Amino acid sequence: MSVLVFGYSGQVARELVRLSDELELSFIFLGRQDADLSYPENCEEVILAREPTAVINAAAWTAVDSAETAEAEASVVNGEAPGAMARACAKLSIPFLHISTDYVFDGSGDSPWRPYDTLAPLGAYGRSKLLGEQLVQKSGARAIILRTSWVFSAHGSNFVKTMLRLAGEQSQLNVVGDQVGGPTSAISIARSAVTLIEALLKGAKGGTFHFAGTPDVSWAEFASTIIDLSGLSCEIIPILSEGYPTASPRPLNSRMDCRSLFDSYGITRDPWLYDLKHILYELKEKSNET
Repeated sequence: MSVLVFGYSGQVARELVRLSDELELSFIFLGRQDADLSYPENCEEVILAREPTAVINAAAWTAVDSAETAEAEASVVNGEAPGAMARACAKLSIPFLHISTDYVFDGSGDSPWRPYDTLAPLGAYGRSKLLGEQLVQKSGARAIILRTSWVFSAHGSNFVKTMLRLAGEQSQLNVVGDQVGGPTSAISIARSAVTLIEALLKGAKGGTFHFAGTPDVSWAEFASTIIDLSGLSCEIIPILSEGYPTASPRPLNSRMDCRSLFDSYGITRDPWLYDLKHILYELKEKSNET
């Protein structure tokens, strides 16, 4: 059985690549040169031509701020492309797994967001991801939409690597302390994606679910843990969101209610501290090699 994965160099895709050697499923990874999400019809054609057993979309436009000035382009990549993938899956009667985000919510209140709560994205990135969800749902494919938050890994650009770089350059860092969510390692998302695709291949109906690391913390609290574990000497100073303006507004509340994922598939929230320690070790080893 072959699983076609859109994405090769992203955080989750790279963890799927590492996991693939340990699994009975055969994975085929598509980079931009194989299937450019800027051309949704190409994504559909690739699926129909290859006739895989299942499809995972781990590719996306992830530059949140730049989406504000390129919403049309972001909406093609995050919206129309997943829709085209899902339509192809529906034609072949194969399952589809699509990774989405907490940015489809407006970040109000302090209660964890449930999958069926009102969707009201604050910016262009969130709107583009919501469009993708809507088109997947309309496609007729047997699909799972997996929303997650605050993704980090040893790969690519992410908060952990940014904090390590800045803490190595400065003695103090102002970090937002009024945005709260669950940091989620890319490896835990990859493991969950495999569990879900296996369930879909066994006949699971699909639906929309949430997955995030535990416990929920602020960015400032997450940064403090990163710095403490790294052994760097840098003071983290919590600030309000208005003290760090961005082109696209960030949700204040990114807490995710993940109970339905456990009830349906037995997947629990992974403690992010465990994976963070492994990622910091991996980054240190890479640094020692250079």
